[in-house]
Amino acid sequence: MTEQTQSPARKPARSADRGIPAALTRYRVMAYIVGTMLLVLVFVAMPIKYFGHNDTPVAIVGTAHGFLYCVYLLTAFDLALRARWRALGTVLVLLAGTIPFLSFVAERKVTRKTRAGERL
Repeated sequence: MTEQTQSPARKPARSADRGIPAALTRYRVMAYIVGTMLLVLVFVAMPIKYFGHNDTPVAIVGTAHGFLYCVYLLTAFDLALRARWRALGTVLVLLAGTIPFLSFVAERKVTRKTRAGERL
């Protein structure tokens, strides 16, 4: 008969924080990148398109922003699962990457609440 008990040393070291600090760092990096790309798209590429009649910057920056926004969604959703956010808070943070400047505000609020151990 095998022994069923496990020693405490066999437990994974990351079980207490569930990887939240690393997920928060990934989310913060993506929030800044997506926020910056959205500002470049709205305040640089779009005026060039409509006032300069040149579609190239929107095609490049818009595509890059779309791809990076998908990565932002994954990192924010990963953090939401690990930190056990409420559904409404998760949806609002996910949408924050679509409104200029809001991803920066959301990032500060998420960082403060996550570090305090509060749910969003």
